[in-house]
Amino acid sequence: MFTFGSKNKLTQKLKASWGTIKEEDFNFNWINLYHKKKDNSQAYQIISERTISDIDFYEIFYFVDRTISKVGQQYLFNKLLTINQKIDFNEQEEIIDFYLKDEHSRIKSQMLLSKLNSHEAYNISSLFLDSFLKPSKYFFLIKILSFISVLSFLSIFFNLKLVILFIPIVCINIYIHYNNKKNIDYYSNSIKQLLLLCKCTKELLKIPIPIIDIDLVKSSLKSVQSLHSRLLIFQTYGQNSSEILELILLIFEYIKIIFLLEPVILFSTLQKLSSKKEDIQVIFENAGKIDSNISIISFRQSLKYHCKPIIIDTNKELTFEEIFHPLVSNCVPNSMMVKGRSILLTGSNMSGKTTFIRTVAINTIFAQTINTCLAKSFSTPKIKIYSVIRIADSLINDKSYFFEEVLVIKDIIKESEESYNKLFLLDEIYKGTNTIERIAIAKSVLSFICKNNNIVFVSTHDVELTEMLTDSYDLYHFTEIVESNQISFDYKLKSGFLKTRNAIRILEINDYPQQITNNATQIAIELSS
Repeated sequence: MFTFGSKNKLTQKLKASWGTIKEEDFNFNWINLYHKKKDNSQAYQIISERTISDIDFYEIFYFVDRTISKVGQQYLFNKLLTINQKIDFNEQEEIIDFYLKDEHSRIKSQMLLSKLNSHEAYNISSLFLDSFLKPSKYFFLIKILSFISVLSFLSIFFNLKLVILFIPIVCINIYIHYNNKKNIDYYSNSIKQLLLLCKCTKELLKIPIPIIDIDLVKSSLKSVQSLHSRLLIFQTYGQNSSEILELILLIFEYIKIIFLLEPVILFSTLQKLSSKKEDIQVIFENAGKIDSNISIISFRQSLKYHCKPIIIDTNKELTFEEIFHPLVSNCVPNSMMVKGRSILLTGSNMSGKTTFIRTVAINTIFAQTINTCLAKSFSTPKIKIYSVIRIADSLINDKSYFFEEVLVIKDIIKESEESYNKLFLLDEIYKGTNTIERIAIAKSVLSFICKNNNIVFVSTHDVELTEMLTDSYDLYHFTEIVESNQISFDYKLKSGFLKTRNAIRILEINDYPQQITNNATQIAIELSS
Protein backbone atom coordinates (compact mmCIF):
# COMPACT_ATOMS: atom_id res chain seq x y z
CA MET A 1 0.00 0.00 0.00
CA PHE A 2 1.04 3.60 -0.51
CA THR A 3 2.30 5.54 2.47
CA PHE A 4 0.77 8.96 3.04
CA GLY A 5 3.92 10.66 1.70
CA SER A 6 4.21 8.54 -1.45
CA LYS A 7 0.46 8.80 -2.03
CA ASN A 8 0.63 12.58 -1.84
CA LYS A 9 3.64 12.67 -4.15
CA LEU A 10 1.96 10.43 -6.73
CA THR A 11 -1.21 12.56 -6.63
CA GLN A 12 0.84 15.66 -7.42
CA LYS A 13 2.66 13.83 -10.21
CA LEU A 14 -0.61 12.64 -11.80
CA LYS A 15 -2.05 16.15 -11.72
CA ALA A 16 1.13 17.67 -13.17
CA SER A 17 1.35 15.14 -16.03
CA TRP A 18 -2.35 15.43 -16.95
CA GLY A 19 -2.73 16.28 -20.63
CA THR A 20 0.99 15.86 -21.38
CA ILE A 21 2.98 13.35 -23.42
CA LYS A 22 4.63 10.51 -21.50
CA GLU A 23 8.32 10.78 -20.79
CA GLU A 24 9.29 7.14 -21.06
CA ASP A 25 10.60 4.66 -23.61
CA PHE A 26 8.09 2.64 -25.61
CA ASN A 27 8.89 -1.01 -26.37
CA PHE A 28 6.41 -1.89 -29.10
CA ASN A 29 7.41 -5.56 -29.11
CA TRP A 30 5.84 -5.78 -25.64
CA ILE A 31 3.06 -3.25 -26.19
CA ASN A 32 1.97 -5.18 -29.28
CA LEU A 33 1.71 -8.58 -27.51
CA TYR A 34 -1.96 -8.34 -26.60
CA HIS A 35 -2.99 -7.04 -30.04
CA LYS A 36 -0.89 -9.59 -31.91
CA LYS A 37 -2.24 -12.61 -30.04
CA LYS A 38 -5.83 -11.52 -29.39
CA ASP A 39 -8.49 -13.07 -31.60
CA ASN A 40 -9.81 -10.08 -33.55
CA SER A 41 -11.20 -12.17 -36.38
CA GLN A 42 -14.73 -10.86 -35.77
CA ALA A 43 -13.66 -7.22 -36.13
CA TYR A 44 -14.78 -5.11 -39.08
CA GLN A 45 -11.13 -4.31 -39.85
CA ILE A 46 -7.70 -4.70 -38.30
CA ILE A 47 -5.46 -1.88 -39.47
CA SER A 48 -2.76 -3.49 -41.62
CA GLU A 49 1.00 -3.41 -41.11
CA ARG A 50 1.28 -1.41 -44.33
CA THR A 51 -1.04 1.32 -43.06
CA ILE A 52 0.70 1.27 -39.66
CA SER A 53 3.91 2.11 -41.51
CA ASP A 54 2.28 4.54 -43.95
CA ILE A 55 0.78 6.79 -41.27
CA ASP A 56 3.71 6.49 -38.80
CA PHE A 57 1.38 4.83 -36.31
CA TYR A 58 4.02 4.20 -33.64
CA GLU A 59 4.80 7.91 -33.47
CA ILE A 60 1.05 8.60 -33.40
CA PHE A 61 0.59 6.16 -30.52
CA TYR A 62 3.43 7.79 -28.60
CA PHE A 63 1.52 11.07 -28.86
CA VAL A 64 -1.93 9.62 -28.01
CA ASP A 65 -1.03 7.24 -25.18
CA ARG A 66 -1.51 8.73 -21.70
CA THR A 67 -2.22 5.44 -19.90
CA ILE A 68 -0.78 4.84 -16.45
CA SER A 69 -0.50 1.03 -16.60
CA LYS A 70 1.01 -1.45 -19.04
CA VAL A 71 -2.37 -3.21 -19.13
CA GLY A 72 -4.07 0.00 -20.25
CA GLN A 73 -1.31 0.70 -22.76
CA GLN A 74 -1.74 -2.71 -24.43
CA TYR A 75 -5.52 -2.30 -24.41
CA LEU A 76 -5.34 1.18 -26.01
CA PHE A 77 -2.88 -0.05 -28.66
CA ASN A 78 -5.30 -2.78 -29.68
CA LYS A 79 -8.26 -0.37 -29.54
CA LEU A 80 -6.62 2.06 -31.97
CA LEU A 81 -5.91 -0.69 -34.49
CA THR A 82 -9.30 -2.44 -34.36
CA ILE A 83 -12.49 -1.18 -36.00
CA ASN A 84 -15.37 -3.14 -34.52
CA GLN A 85 -18.36 -4.51 -36.38
CA LYS A 86 -20.61 -2.34 -34.27
CA ILE A 87 -19.33 1.19 -33.70
CA ASP A 88 -20.88 2.16 -30.37
CA PHE A 89 -19.11 4.55 -28.01
CA ASN A 90 -21.87 4.92 -25.42
CA GLU A 91 -20.00 2.97 -22.74
CA GLN A 92 -16.74 4.80 -23.46
CA GLU A 93 -18.36 8.22 -23.26
CA GLU A 94 -20.24 7.26 -20.09
CA ILE A 95 -16.95 6.38 -18.37
CA ILE A 96 -15.29 9.52 -19.76
CA ASP A 97 -18.14 11.74 -18.51
CA PHE A 98 -17.84 10.15 -15.06
CA TYR A 99 -14.14 10.93 -14.77
CA LEU A 100 -14.52 14.42 -16.22
CA LYS A 101 -16.96 15.27 -13.42
CA ASP A 102 -15.07 13.46 -10.64
CA GLU A 103 -11.35 14.26 -10.53
CA HIS A 104 -10.99 12.55 -7.14
CA SER A 105 -12.17 9.21 -8.59
CA ARG A 106 -9.94 9.69 -11.61
CA ILE A 107 -6.85 10.25 -9.45
CA LYS A 108 -7.77 7.31 -7.21
CA SER A 109 -8.24 5.03 -10.24
CA GLN A 110 -4.91 6.10 -11.72
CA MET A 111 -3.14 5.50 -8.42
CA LEU A 112 -4.49 1.96 -8.32
CA LEU A 113 -3.62 1.33 -11.98
CA SER A 114 -0.09 2.67 -11.45
CA LYS A 115 0.69 -0.53 -9.53
CA LEU A 116 0.55 -2.27 -12.92
CA ASN A 117 3.20 -0.06 -14.51
CA SER A 118 6.17 -2.41 -14.23
CA HIS A 119 7.51 -4.08 -17.36
CA GLU A 120 6.40 -7.50 -16.06
CA ALA A 121 2.74 -6.44 -16.35
CA TYR A 122 3.03 -6.83 -20.14
CA ASN A 123 3.06 -10.60 -19.47
CA ILE A 124 -0.42 -10.78 -17.94
CA SER A 125 -2.09 -11.17 -21.34
CA SER A 126 -0.05 -14.35 -21.96
CA LEU A 127 -2.05 -16.05 -19.18
CA PHE A 128 -5.22 -16.00 -21.30
CA LEU A 129 -3.80 -15.81 -24.83
CA ASP A 130 -1.03 -18.46 -24.69
CA SER A 131 -1.19 -22.20 -24.11
CA PHE A 132 0.05 -23.34 -20.72
CA LEU A 133 3.05 -25.58 -20.26
CA LYS A 134 2.13 -29.27 -20.24
CA PRO A 135 3.83 -31.85 -17.98
CA SER A 136 6.01 -34.43 -19.72
CA LYS A 137 4.82 -38.01 -20.18
CA TYR A 138 7.14 -39.00 -17.32
CA PHE A 139 5.51 -36.63 -14.88
CA PHE A 140 3.85 -39.55 -13.08
CA LEU A 141 7.35 -40.51 -11.83
CA ILE A 142 7.59 -37.17 -10.01
CA LYS A 143 4.32 -37.92 -8.23
CA ILE A 144 5.64 -41.36 -7.27
CA LEU A 145 8.90 -39.86 -6.00
CA SER A 146 6.96 -37.31 -3.99
CA PHE A 147 4.90 -40.07 -2.41
CA ILE A 148 8.01 -42.17 -1.67
CA SER A 149 9.69 -39.12 -0.11
CA VAL A 150 6.82 -38.72 2.33
CA LEU A 151 6.85 -42.43 3.22
CA SER A 152 10.62 -42.62 3.64
CA PHE A 153 10.64 -39.49 5.79
CA LEU A 154 7.94 -40.86 8.08
CA SER A 155 9.65 -44.24 8.28
CA ILE A 156 12.76 -42.63 9.82
CA PHE A 157 10.75 -42.00 12.99
CA PHE A 158 10.26 -45.76 13.33
CA ASN A 159 13.70 -46.89 12.17
CA LEU A 160 16.58 -44.40 12.07
CA LYS A 161 18.61 -46.66 9.76
CA LEU A 162 16.12 -45.94 6.96
CA VAL A 163 17.74 -42.50 6.61
CA ILE A 164 20.12 -44.30 4.23
CA LEU A 165 17.16 -44.72 1.87
CA PHE A 166 15.89 -41.20 2.44
CA ILE A 167 19.16 -39.35 1.57
CA PRO A 168 19.53 -40.55 -2.06
CA ILE A 169 15.85 -39.81 -2.67
CA VAL A 170 16.38 -36.25 -1.40
CA CYS A 171 19.39 -35.87 -3.75
CA ILE A 172 17.25 -36.87 -6.72
CA ASN A 173 14.51 -34.49 -5.54
CA ILE A 174 16.98 -31.60 -5.26
CA TYR A 175 17.94 -32.08 -8.92
CA ILE A 176 14.29 -32.26 -10.05
CA HIS A 177 13.28 -29.29 -7.88
CA TYR A 178 15.92 -26.92 -9.29
CA ASN A 179 15.48 -28.20 -12.82
CA ASN A 180 11.80 -27.27 -12.47
CA LYS A 181 12.70 -23.73 -11.29
CA LYS A 182 12.86 -22.51 -14.88
CA ASN A 183 9.17 -23.42 -15.23
CA ILE A 184 8.35 -21.55 -12.03
CA ASP A 185 10.38 -18.56 -13.22
CA TYR A 186 8.64 -18.61 -16.62
CA TYR A 187 5.27 -17.96 -14.99
CA SER A 188 6.49 -16.09 -11.94
CA ASN A 189 6.33 -12.53 -13.33
CA SER A 190 2.99 -12.88 -15.10
CA ILE A 191 1.26 -14.54 -12.13
CA LYS A 192 2.67 -12.04 -9.62
CA GLN A 193 1.26 -9.31 -11.86
CA LEU A 194 -2.06 -11.16 -12.08
CA LEU A 195 -2.25 -11.09 -8.28
CA LEU A 196 -1.64 -7.33 -8.41
CA LEU A 197 -4.28 -6.96 -11.12
CA CYS A 198 -6.83 -8.79 -8.95
CA LYS A 199 -5.97 -6.59 -5.99
CA CYS A 200 -6.26 -3.46 -8.15
CA THR A 201 -9.59 -4.59 -9.64
CA LYS A 202 -11.02 -5.30 -6.18
CA GLU A 203 -10.30 -1.68 -5.22
CA LEU A 204 -11.51 -0.28 -8.55
CA LEU A 205 -14.86 -1.97 -8.00
CA LYS A 206 -15.33 0.23 -4.93
CA ILE A 207 -15.34 3.31 -7.19
CA PRO A 208 -18.78 3.90 -8.78
CA ILE A 209 -17.42 3.71 -12.35
CA PRO A 210 -20.24 3.17 -14.85
CA ILE A 211 -19.35 -0.26 -16.25
CA ILE A 212 -22.06 -2.26 -18.03
CA ASP A 213 -20.59 -5.69 -17.13
CA ILE A 214 -19.79 -4.97 -13.49
CA ASP A 215 -21.43 -8.23 -12.35
CA LEU A 216 -19.28 -10.14 -14.84
CA VAL A 217 -16.11 -8.48 -13.51
CA LYS A 218 -17.05 -9.37 -9.92
CA SER A 219 -17.81 -12.96 -10.91
CA SER A 220 -14.51 -13.30 -12.81
CA LEU A 221 -12.55 -11.76 -9.95
CA LYS A 222 -14.07 -14.20 -7.48
CA SER A 223 -13.27 -17.10 -9.81
CA VAL A 224 -9.59 -16.18 -10.19
CA GLN A 225 -9.18 -15.33 -6.50
CA SER A 226 -10.33 -18.85 -5.62
CA LEU A 227 -6.83 -19.90 -6.76
CA HIS A 228 -5.11 -17.25 -4.65
CA SER A 229 -3.44 -19.65 -2.19
CA ARG A 230 -2.16 -21.82 -5.04
CA LEU A 231 -0.80 -18.82 -6.93
CA LEU A 232 1.30 -17.80 -3.94
CA ILE A 233 3.80 -20.49 -4.96
CA PHE A 234 4.92 -18.00 -7.62
CA GLN A 235 5.22 -15.15 -5.14
CA THR A 236 8.64 -14.04 -3.93
CA TYR A 237 9.55 -11.49 -1.33
CA GLY A 238 12.06 -8.70 -1.62
CA GLN A 239 14.89 -7.47 0.52
CA ASN A 240 12.51 -5.66 2.85
CA SER A 241 11.08 -8.92 4.18
CA SER A 242 11.51 -9.48 7.90
CA GLU A 243 14.06 -11.97 9.22
CA ILE A 244 11.29 -14.14 10.66
CA LEU A 245 9.51 -14.26 7.31
CA GLU A 246 12.79 -15.08 5.54
CA LEU A 247 13.35 -17.96 8.01
CA ILE A 248 9.84 -19.31 7.43
CA LEU A 249 10.34 -19.11 3.65
CA LEU A 250 13.67 -20.93 3.94
CA ILE A 251 12.08 -23.76 5.93
CA PHE A 252 9.24 -23.91 3.42
CA GLU A 253 11.79 -24.09 0.59
CA TYR A 254 13.42 -27.14 2.21
CA ILE A 255 10.01 -28.78 2.58
CA LYS A 256 9.27 -28.14 -1.11
CA ILE A 257 12.60 -29.68 -2.10
CA ILE A 258 12.28 -32.78 0.07
CA PHE A 259 8.75 -33.63 -1.01
CA LEU A 260 8.85 -32.24 -4.60
CA LEU A 261 5.94 -29.94 -3.87
CA GLU A 262 6.77 -27.32 -6.49
CA PRO A 263 6.45 -29.37 -9.70
CA VAL A 264 3.36 -31.14 -8.37
CA ILE A 265 1.65 -27.90 -7.34
CA LEU A 266 2.87 -26.05 -10.48
CA PHE A 267 1.18 -28.27 -13.04
CA SER A 268 -1.89 -28.74 -10.89
CA THR A 269 -2.19 -24.93 -10.62
CA LEU A 270 -1.60 -24.37 -14.35
CA GLN A 271 -4.34 -26.87 -15.14
CA LYS A 272 -6.78 -25.00 -12.92
CA LEU A 273 -5.58 -21.63 -14.18
CA SER A 274 -6.16 -22.77 -17.75
CA SER A 275 -9.85 -23.10 -16.97
CA LYS A 276 -9.89 -19.47 -15.77
CA LYS A 277 -8.60 -17.86 -19.00
CA GLU A 278 -11.89 -16.14 -19.81
CA ASP A 279 -12.08 -14.76 -16.28
CA ILE A 280 -8.50 -13.43 -16.45
CA GLN A 281 -9.32 -11.78 -19.78
CA VAL A 282 -12.41 -10.10 -18.31
CA ILE A 283 -10.36 -8.65 -15.43
CA PHE A 284 -7.52 -7.58 -17.75
CA GLU A 285 -9.83 -5.88 -20.24
CA ASN A 286 -11.81 -4.16 -17.49
CA ALA A 287 -8.66 -2.51 -16.13
CA GLY A 288 -7.48 -1.76 -19.68
CA LYS A 289 -10.82 -0.17 -20.55
CA ILE A 290 -10.74 2.13 -17.52
CA ASP A 291 -7.13 3.19 -18.08
CA SER A 292 -7.53 3.72 -21.84
CA ASN A 293 -10.63 5.87 -21.36
CA ILE A 294 -8.83 8.06 -18.83
CA SER A 295 -6.03 8.29 -21.40
CA ILE A 296 -8.48 9.47 -24.07
CA ILE A 297 -9.66 12.27 -21.76
CA SER A 298 -6.06 13.40 -21.22
CA PHE A 299 -5.38 13.21 -24.95
CA ARG A 300 -8.47 15.27 -25.79
CA GLN A 301 -7.58 17.93 -23.26
CA SER A 302 -4.09 18.30 -24.75
CA LEU A 303 -5.50 19.28 -28.17
CA LYS A 304 -6.21 22.83 -29.31
CA TYR A 305 -9.60 21.50 -30.40
CA HIS A 306 -11.26 18.19 -31.21
CA CYS A 307 -14.67 16.77 -32.00
CA LYS A 308 -16.67 13.61 -31.59
CA PRO A 309 -17.26 12.29 -35.12
CA ILE A 310 -20.62 11.49 -36.62
CA ILE A 311 -20.87 7.98 -38.07
CA ILE A 312 -23.33 8.27 -40.98
CA ASP A 313 -25.29 5.63 -42.88
CA THR A 314 -24.74 7.27 -46.27
CA ASN A 315 -22.12 5.59 -48.46
CA LYS A 316 -19.31 7.40 -50.26
CA GLU A 317 -19.42 10.53 -48.11
CA LEU A 318 -16.65 12.01 -45.98
CA THR A 319 -16.83 15.52 -44.56
CA PHE A 320 -14.50 17.36 -42.23
CA GLU A 321 -13.86 20.92 -41.09
CA GLU A 322 -10.41 22.22 -40.12
CA ILE A 323 -8.76 18.83 -39.82
CA PHE A 324 -5.15 18.70 -38.63
CA HIS A 325 -2.29 16.23 -38.13
CA PRO A 326 -1.39 15.43 -34.49
CA LEU A 327 2.38 15.37 -35.04
CA VAL A 328 2.78 18.52 -37.15
CA SER A 329 3.56 21.55 -35.04
CA ASN A 330 1.24 24.48 -35.85
CA CYS A 331 -0.41 22.33 -38.50
CA VAL A 332 -2.46 24.31 -41.04
CA PRO A 333 -6.02 22.93 -40.88
CA ASN A 334 -8.02 22.07 -44.00
CA SER A 335 -11.64 21.32 -44.79
CA MET A 336 -13.34 19.16 -47.41
CA MET A 337 -16.68 17.66 -48.38
CA VAL A 338 -16.62 14.40 -50.34
CA LYS A 339 -19.95 13.28 -51.80
CA GLY A 340 -20.15 10.46 -54.31
CA ARG A 341 -16.75 11.18 -55.83
CA SER A 342 -13.04 10.72 -55.13
CA ILE A 343 -10.18 13.19 -54.67
CA LEU A 344 -7.14 13.85 -56.88
CA LEU A 345 -4.41 16.02 -55.33
CA THR A 346 -1.60 17.77 -57.17
CA GLY A 347 1.22 20.00 -55.99
CA SER A 348 4.98 20.16 -55.68
CA ASN A 349 7.07 18.19 -53.20
CA MET A 350 6.85 19.46 -49.61
CA SER A 351 3.65 21.37 -50.37
CA GLY A 352 1.56 19.17 -48.04
CA LYS A 353 -0.06 16.47 -50.22
CA THR A 354 1.25 13.41 -48.37
CA THR A 355 0.74 14.94 -44.93
CA PHE A 356 -2.86 15.75 -45.86
CA ILE A 357 -3.49 12.15 -47.02
CA ARG A 358 -2.02 10.83 -43.76
CA THR A 359 -4.16 13.30 -41.80
CA VAL A 360 -7.32 11.95 -43.44
CA ALA A 361 -6.24 8.36 -42.71
CA ILE A 362 -5.40 9.03 -39.04
CA ASN A 363 -8.64 10.85 -38.32
CA THR A 364 -10.77 8.25 -40.11
CA ILE A 365 -9.17 5.59 -37.89
CA PHE A 366 -9.59 7.71 -34.75
CA ALA A 367 -13.25 8.33 -35.63
CA GLN A 368 -13.97 4.61 -35.61
CA THR A 369 -11.76 3.54 -32.69
CA ILE A 370 -11.63 6.27 -29.99
CA ASN A 371 -14.51 8.55 -31.04
CA THR A 372 -12.11 11.48 -31.24
CA CYS A 373 -11.12 13.52 -34.30
CA LEU A 374 -8.63 16.33 -34.66
CA ALA A 375 -11.10 18.62 -36.41
CA LYS A 376 -13.95 21.06 -35.76
CA SER A 377 -16.32 18.47 -37.26
CA PHE A 378 -15.93 15.07 -38.90
CA SER A 379 -18.44 12.68 -40.43
CA THR A 380 -17.80 9.35 -42.07
CA PRO A 381 -19.59 6.09 -42.79
CA LYS A 382 -18.18 2.94 -41.23
CA ILE A 383 -15.32 2.43 -43.64
CA LYS A 384 -12.22 0.28 -44.11
CA ILE A 385 -8.90 2.03 -44.68
CA TYR A 386 -6.28 0.90 -47.19
CA SER A 387 -3.11 2.84 -47.98
CA VAL A 388 -0.19 2.82 -50.39
CA ILE A 389 1.99 5.70 -49.25
CA ARG A 390 5.39 4.28 -48.39
CA ILE A 391 6.92 1.59 -50.63
CA ALA A 392 10.55 0.45 -50.64
CA ASP A 393 12.65 -1.80 -52.86
CA SER A 394 12.86 -5.33 -51.46
CA LEU A 395 16.53 -6.21 -51.89
CA ILE A 396 16.15 -9.44 -49.95
CA ASN A 397 13.44 -10.71 -52.31
CA ASP A 398 15.04 -9.02 -55.34
CA LYS A 399 11.93 -6.93 -56.03
CA SER A 400 12.19 -3.55 -57.71
CA TYR A 401 10.19 -0.57 -56.49
CA PHE A 402 7.80 -0.86 -59.41
CA PHE A 403 7.23 -4.60 -58.98
CA GLU A 404 6.54 -4.11 -55.26
CA GLU A 405 4.09 -1.34 -56.14
CA VAL A 406 2.37 -3.57 -58.71
CA LEU A 407 1.77 -6.27 -56.08
CA VAL A 408 0.51 -3.84 -53.44
CA ILE A 409 -1.92 -2.08 -55.78
CA LYS A 410 -3.10 -5.48 -57.06
CA ASP A 411 -4.40 -6.07 -53.51
CA ILE A 412 -6.12 -2.66 -53.60
CA ILE A 413 -7.82 -3.56 -56.90
CA LYS A 414 -9.06 -6.83 -55.41
CA GLU A 415 -10.45 -5.07 -52.34
CA SER A 416 -12.13 -2.41 -54.49
CA GLU A 417 -14.55 -4.98 -55.91
CA GLU A 418 -15.95 -5.86 -52.46
CA SER A 419 -19.28 -4.30 -51.50
CA TYR A 420 -18.37 -2.65 -48.16
CA ASN A 421 -17.21 0.97 -47.77
CA LYS A 422 -13.52 1.54 -48.42
CA LEU A 423 -11.16 4.50 -48.23
CA PHE A 424 -8.10 4.15 -50.47
CA LEU A 425 -5.15 6.50 -49.81
CA LEU A 426 -2.48 6.52 -52.53
CA ASP A 427 0.59 8.71 -52.83
CA GLU A 428 2.35 9.19 -56.19
CA ILE A 429 0.86 6.13 -57.87
CA TYR A 430 3.21 4.08 -60.12
CA LYS A 431 6.11 6.48 -59.77
CA GLY A 432 8.44 3.51 -60.30
CA THR A 433 7.96 3.43 -64.08
CA ASN A 434 8.22 5.72 -67.13
CA THR A 435 5.91 8.71 -67.66
CA ILE A 436 3.75 7.50 -70.57
CA GLU A 437 2.99 4.07 -69.09
CA ARG A 438 2.63 5.52 -65.59
CA ILE A 439 -0.09 7.90 -66.72
CA ALA A 440 -1.85 5.21 -68.77
CA ILE A 441 -1.83 2.62 -65.95
CA ALA A 442 -2.66 5.16 -63.23
CA LYS A 443 -5.68 6.46 -65.16
CA SER A 444 -7.00 2.95 -65.73
CA VAL A 445 -6.48 1.82 -62.12
CA LEU A 446 -7.88 5.00 -60.56
CA SER A 447 -11.00 4.84 -62.75
CA PHE A 448 -11.48 1.20 -61.74
CA ILE A 449 -11.03 1.47 -57.96
CA CYS A 450 -13.25 4.53 -57.41
CA LYS A 451 -16.40 2.56 -58.29
CA ASN A 452 -18.82 0.89 -55.87
CA ASN A 453 -18.73 2.35 -52.32
CA ASN A 454 -15.10 3.41 -52.60
CA ILE A 455 -13.55 6.80 -51.85
CA VAL A 456 -10.06 7.35 -53.24
CA PHE A 457 -7.58 10.02 -52.15
CA VAL A 458 -4.62 10.06 -54.55
CA SER A 459 -1.74 12.48 -55.04
CA THR A 460 0.19 12.88 -58.28
CA HIS A 461 2.69 15.05 -60.11
CA ASP A 462 1.15 14.04 -63.42
CA VAL A 463 -1.12 16.95 -64.36
CA GLU A 464 -2.29 14.93 -67.36
CA LEU A 465 -4.30 12.77 -64.96
CA THR A 466 -6.33 15.78 -63.85
CA GLU A 467 -7.80 16.08 -67.35
CA MET A 468 -8.48 12.35 -67.66
CA LEU A 469 -10.26 11.80 -64.31
CA THR A 470 -12.66 14.74 -64.05
CA ASP A 471 -15.66 12.45 -64.57
CA SER A 472 -15.14 10.72 -61.19
CA TYR A 473 -12.57 12.77 -59.23
CA ASP A 474 -12.74 16.25 -57.70
CA LEU A 475 -9.50 18.14 -58.18
CA TYR A 476 -7.56 19.85 -55.39
CA HIS A 477 -4.02 21.14 -55.13
CA PHE A 478 -1.36 22.57 -52.86
CA THR A 479 1.02 25.28 -54.05
CA GLU A 480 4.33 26.79 -53.10
CA ILE A 481 4.96 30.53 -53.13
CA VAL A 482 8.14 31.82 -54.81
CA GLU A 483 8.92 35.45 -53.95
CA SER A 484 12.19 37.37 -53.74
CA ASN A 485 14.21 34.22 -54.29
CA GLN A 486 12.46 32.56 -51.35
CA ILE A 487 10.25 29.48 -51.36
CA SER A 488 7.40 29.13 -48.86
CA PHE A 489 4.32 26.99 -48.48
CA ASP A 490 0.93 27.91 -47.06
CA TYR A 491 -0.22 24.24 -46.86
CA LYS A 492 -3.78 25.31 -47.70
CA LEU A 493 -5.90 22.97 -49.76
CA LYS A 494 -7.27 24.67 -52.88
CA SER A 495 -9.89 23.36 -55.26
CA GLY A 496 -9.35 22.93 -59.00
CA PHE A 497 -6.32 22.48 -61.25
CA LEU A 498 -2.77 23.38 -60.30
CA LYS A 499 -2.09 26.25 -62.68
CA THR A 500 1.45 27.22 -61.66
CA ARG A 501 4.70 25.36 -62.33
CA ASN A 502 7.55 26.53 -60.17
CA ALA A 503 10.00 23.61 -60.32
CA ILE A 504 12.41 25.29 -62.74
CA ARG A 505 12.16 28.56 -60.82
CA ILE A 506 13.17 26.66 -57.67
CA LEU A 507 16.27 25.41 -59.54
CA GLU A 508 17.15 28.99 -60.42
CA ILE A 509 16.81 30.10 -56.80
CA ASN A 510 19.19 27.32 -55.80
CA ASP A 511 21.86 28.58 -58.27
CA TYR A 512 21.65 25.89 -60.93
CA PRO A 513 23.67 26.89 -64.02
CA GLN A 514 21.66 29.19 -66.32
CA GLN A 515 22.33 26.89 -69.28
CA ILE A 516 20.47 24.09 -67.49
CA THR A 517 17.49 26.20 -66.42
CA ASN A 518 17.13 27.85 -69.83
CA ASN A 519 17.27 24.49 -71.56
CA ALA A 520 14.72 23.04 -69.10
CA THR A 521 12.37 25.98 -69.70
CA GLN A 522 12.56 25.50 -73.49
CA ILE A 523 11.87 21.77 -73.23
CA ALA A 524 8.92 22.39 -70.87
CA ILE A 525 7.40 24.85 -73.39
CA GLU A 526 7.80 22.33 -76.21
CA LEU A 527 6.27 19.47 -74.21
CA SER A 528 3.32 21.64 -73.16
CA SER A 529 2.49 22.79 -76.70
